[in-house]
Amino acid sequence: MNILITGVHGFVGSNLVSSLKGNHTIYGLDIVAPEKEGVVKTYSWDDLDQGNVPEIDAIIHLAGKAHDTKNQTEAEVYFKVNTGLTQKIYDYFLASPAKKFIFFSTAKAAADKVDGILTEDVVPTPKGPYGESKIAAEKYIQEHPAASDKQVYILRPCMIHGPGNKGNLNLLYKVVSKGLPWPLGAFDNRRTFTSIENLCFVIDGLLAKDVPTGIYNMGDDEPLSTNELIEIICESLGKKAHIWHLSKGFMTFTAKVCGKLHLPLNEERLRKLTESYVSSNAKIKKALGVEQMPVAARDGLKNTLDFFKNKR
Repeated sequence: MNILITGVHGFVGSNLVSSLKGNHTIYGLDIVAPEKEGVVKTYSWDDLDQGNVPEIDAIIHLAGKAHDTKNQTEAEVYFKVNTGLTQKIYDYFLASPAKKFIFFSTAKAAADKVDGILTEDVVPTPKGPYGESKIAAEKYIQEHPAASDKQVYILRPCMIHGPGNKGNLNLLYKVVSKGLPWPLGAFDNRRTFTSIENLCFVIDGLLAKDVPTGIYNMGDDEPLSTNELIEIICESLGKKAHIWHLSKGFMTFTAKVCGKLHLPLNEERLRKLTESYVSSNAKIKKALGVEQMPVAARDGLKNTLDFFKNKR
């Protein structure tokens, strides 16, 4: 199968190339178009406009503006990239002979906060330009249905991690690896993670199987608390976990002050590190005909942490 991956040089794109290159012919689409191992050729968005991209069987759309936890990105940038580029590549798909389109949205497009367990039938209530720009892209896709011989998938993954990850998990690892105590033990939360191994498994299944068009949550089977995550990090480092249960009020005030001083712990990061956000992956497992994801949540995290440790 000839597959076009947008944002191919990013964290998820790089891992997907490694996973798919043995069984498929991979082409890339990115802002810049340097050579990449496993990719026959990477094209620019201008090449797409000019019709220079070869005939494709499936498109995986990853390109987008990630959530800025420092809140320094203008809202229009999110909509220009997350919504505008999605409309552009989806219109290309509709006019092309390609049969499958996989769009990487985000769980935050469905809900900024979750009480209970997030499922695909929730009425979307995104908050902020990141989630709002993603749900706008989803709506465009839904309002322009593809021909009956095409299949379109909107994925809403929770926090994705794996080799090359540079997000909050990497920041958390760096803090814990310095031997600093974890001061947020008073926050009792549960959240869903998404290992890159399970994500690649799902993408492979969507490409290979006759899965119905639709919206699918993406995540590991077992949610974990941040305190459990700290213990897993310490275990990987061969250290004893030092978890402090400082009052929530004090830590919230501290994060507010740190944010004004442009320090790593701000209110947004505090929320992301301590909120409960559990997402159900039952629908995608049923569609793929599996009872569980191939990699357990703890094992996936250990694989990512091993990558962090080897990069030190």
